[in-house]
Amino acid sequence: MIRSFNPDGISPPASNYAHGVAVPEGARWLSISGQIGIRPDGSVAEGFEAQLRQCFDNLLVVLRADGMDIPDIVKLTIFVTPHGPDVVTAYRDIRDEYMGAHSPTATYFGVTSLASDALLCEVEALAAKSAS
Repeated sequence: MIRSFNPDGISPPASNYAHGVAVPEGARWLSISGQIGIRPDGSVAEGFEAQLRQCFDNLLVVLRADGMDIPDIVKLTIFVTPHGPDVVTAYRDIRDEYMGAHSPTATYFGVTSLASDALLCEVEALAAKSAS
């Protein structure tokens, strides 16, 4: 079973993520490419929050296609082009909505651009599922 932890001797996380996640030996790993705010029909969701929700929806499709789900996520990495405290707050709220009580490790990057100027965010993940 995947185990999230925050050891003593380090500042607590700023929001719902973990400083470390231990994966048991023999677990099956899944690396998920950066998911963007494009709907299945190819249209781009409008606005940061709508695109971020679509990123997470797309992430769930990939996870579930391999027999995994939210509790199997070990690491999230997000890239955003809009910057500022409102964007960080919106990201945390939406991430927490999707993750629930699950606390994967997480890294947040503010970047100047993504693959297309229409894209405002991208989310990639690593997941692992115990063999037992």
